[in-house]
Amino acid sequence: MITYLLNKITYALLTLFGVVTVIFFLFNVLPGDPAQMMLGQNEGSDQLAIVKQKYGFDKPISTQYFYYLNDLSPISFHSNKSQDYTFLKTGKYSASKLFSIGNTTTVLKFPYLRESFTKQGKKVSAVLGETLPNTFVLAVSAIIIAMVVGIFLGIISALYKDRWIDKTIQIFSTFGMSVPSFFSAILFAWFFGFVLHKYTNLEMTGSLYELDDFGEANHMQLKNLILPAIVLGIRPLAVVIQLMRNSLLEVFNQDYIRTARAKGLSEFQIIKRHAVKNALNPVVTAISGWFASMLAGAVFVEFIFGWNGLGKEIVNALNTLDLPVIMGSVLIIALFFIIINIFVDIIYVWLDPKVKLE
Repeated sequence: MITYLLNKITYALLTLFGVVTVIFFLFNVLPGDPAQMMLGQNEGSDQLAIVKQKYGFDKPISTQYFYYLNDLSPISFHSNKSQDYTFLKTGKYSASKLFSIGNTTTVLKFPYLRESFTKQGKKVSAVLGETLPNTFVLAVSAIIIAMVVGIFLGIISALYKDRWIDKTIQIFSTFGMSVPSFFSAILFAWFFGFVLHKYTNLEMTGSLYELDDFGEANHMQLKNLILPAIVLGIRPLAVVIQLMRNSLLEVFNQDYIRTARAKGLSEFQIIKRHAVKNALNPVVTAISGWFASMLAGAVFVEFIFGWNGLGKEIVNALNTLDLPVIMGSVLIIALFFIIINIFVDIIYVWLDPKVKLE
């Protein structure tokens, strides 16, 4: 198991390195001068030169790429000259010195995602730290809805195969997979937040924390989570229903299920002890992919519902060409994909003993 995990971690690091490389060169070939984006309409030749030197924009693209890798790497190398970009500034890096060789100091630090172009020098890590928890809460809520309701409806659909209830669930599932999330968000916000507002007491827009009427303190508003979580969970819910139904029908045809029935076990005991657990493998695979993609797929849902999460922040960054925030957001999403894939591989061992033997 340890060797397996080390191999997975190695592949994960290589994948992350590839993502970093693609992101850097993709966003650095875009037209426009980052220094001018940061200064806006107040740029002058002297100010532009200072900003370019401070952020390394005056260097060749290959040098900027190594600067970026050095910023992201937990173990990085820094110049002892104050005029260099890699100078170890206290406010820039949170680092512990390891050793020094000549004019270069090697340190252990948290990855530095640089500063936002439009938020007056605010660190990207701080921006993501404020928005990512809200997106995580939304994604977890949506995936819980998809898992609980989807597995239940999938079991019901398999037990009553080809009957009216099965056909009704299949129609709902097909409809859920076909409707785009942004359309569902608009429809749900209008219908439940506007038309039925006096019955549901739900708002068309709102985030997890909102200022009170006096503007003095933030208060948690869990009701604002209901609509975006349902909308974000509709498509994975539809996928889980289909996968659970088909997988369970396949399991029902296995010899050990026939043996359990021959021993006199009730249908409930067969489903609980044997069938469901062995039918969950494709569902876990789908859920893992959907959970990671929700961090990216929540963009439209968060923007429409006014949810202050990573998705909404990405939209704002795209509108203002805030490249460090966009690049940092994409890296975080890629990292979640990698971590979840490793976690799912470990779950497979628990669900299917054959995986452990292999």
